[in-house]
Amino acid sequence: MRSLPLVLVALLLAFASPAAAEEASFAKIAANTYPQIEAGIGELAVSDEPTALAVVEAIGNSRLFAGPDGLLAIKADDGGLTDARTGQKLAEAPGKLTQIRINNRIRRAVEGAMGALTLKSSDPAKRLSAAQSAFKVHDPESFAPLDAAIARETVAEVRDALVSARAAAVLFDPARPVEARIAAVPEVAARGNQDALELLGAARPDAPEGLRAALDKASASIERRLAIFSSVRDAWYGLSLGSVLLLAAIGLAITFGVMGIINMAHGEMVMLGAYTAFTVQEVIRAHAPELFDWSLPIAVPLALVVSGSVGLLIERCVIRFLYGRPLETLLATWGVSLALQQAVRSIFGPTNREVGAPSYMSGSFDLSGVTVTYGRMWIIVFALVVFAGLFLVTRYTAFGLRMRAVTQNRRMAAAMGIRTPWIDAMTFALGSGIAGIAGVALSQIDNVSPNLGQSYIIDSFLVVVFGGVGNLWGTLFAAFSLGVVNKFLEPLAGAVLSKILILVFIILFIQKRPRGLFALKGRAVEA
Repeated sequence: MRSLPLVLVALLLAFASPAAAEEASFAKIAANTYPQIEAGIGELAVSDEPTALAVVEAIGNSRLFAGPDGLLAIKADDGGLTDARTGQKLAEAPGKLTQIRINNRIRRAVEGAMGALTLKSSDPAKRLSAAQSAFKVHDPESFAPLDAAIARETVAEVRDALVSARAAAVLFDPARPVEARIAAVPEVAARGNQDALELLGAARPDAPEGLRAALDKASASIERRLAIFSSVRDAWYGLSLGSVLLLAAIGLAITFGVMGIINMAHGEMVMLGAYTAFTVQEVIRAHAPELFDWSLPIAVPLALVVSGSVGLLIERCVIRFLYGRPLETLLATWGVSLALQQAVRSIFGPTNREVGAPSYMSGSFDLSGVTVTYGRMWIIVFALVVFAGLFLVTRYTAFGLRMRAVTQNRRMAAAMGIRTPWIDAMTFALGSGIAGIAGVALSQIDNVSPNLGQSYIIDSFLVVVFGGVGNLWGTLFAAFSLGVVNKFLEPLAGAVLSKILILVFIILFIQKRPRGLFALKGRAVEA
């Protein structure tokens, strides 16, 4: 009997008398000698003892103690003790306790036993995690627990992972026939991810000729699949970046298009919207925490009002005196941006502020190998809703009709009785308010600080100029196209060089089409 492997001894004992086998396992661990501890762990790994996982985990964490009369106790963080056999709390320490010793062999035994015991967990998520770990380890000695787990598994996803883990173990078992190892390759390749590709590559150096050809074919298939997923992922990230650029630029598009003003304070309107969201959340946290999930819907109209009001004040107090003097307007709005930044520093401080994510914007899901975060997804939806709302306002309202008239021919619009100064003021307020709405969205993906707007002002101007000044459809196309191109260039050229390449492209493009992709007649091109 002594010459048999420990696991086989444990199996024989388990069939002969399960309760006696489990008691013997605890007794070996309580003996507190390295060989006995290792044997006890091996026996618990194949047992049905309810506390086996907790005991093995406690050994690995140095929280298992032996007491008088073979007692085993697990010590909690707060110092409380639990009987390892029964799982019951102990009212007091039963005499002197000795910590169960561990060394490298014990740690390896614990690691193997944890994997085998986790495969028996009642939680499918834990079983799936254990199967994925077994796939990466691909231990040829893991057939017994894997076969047992496959036989009793009822969840399809977990069972597929277990089958892949078993195939990986077969692939790396030199004792198996070559035909069996070749047959395991498609099961491993079915995972189709980077882990599978790395595992196939690790099996290649010592593989026989026939197996090596199967490994090469499977690796090439996975590489093609990953390349497709990479392109889809880059496209999604590009759309996500494009939605951010659209939100930041759409307000600038209408003010620049109607008024011809280079507004360097546009980024600060975005910043004010982000701080509005922060303030709303702070008030809700202090007085109505149950409304936290409604904090962003509440902040959106408030940001529109706050940034729009500040924009109206800037137009009435500064900009209206500088029409027709673009350089002086640029310098004046730059000065306004510095003043707004300093005002925010004085009120909120210079440090970054956090705007929490509501429950419906937290987490992510996997879509054909591409991880999609709920936050980014909602920002894309929000950007399209804002665009649609602004389009409807400019197309189907009296204000939108007057604004388009001023854009196309300011003198004729004034001759027809349209109050062009009032249109200028309301347009600037609308553009600033939309920038504030953008700030609410950007608070979910960027640090809220006095410098928040400076990160987006240059990109906003690039989007507006590339798409066509004052053209909403041009702004939409330019934002998403520049976002996608930027994400495809980043892996090849790096983040900084990709932005430089895009800037050079836009400069060269403007030389050929000074009015952008979708040119719109406005006073900037009037004779």
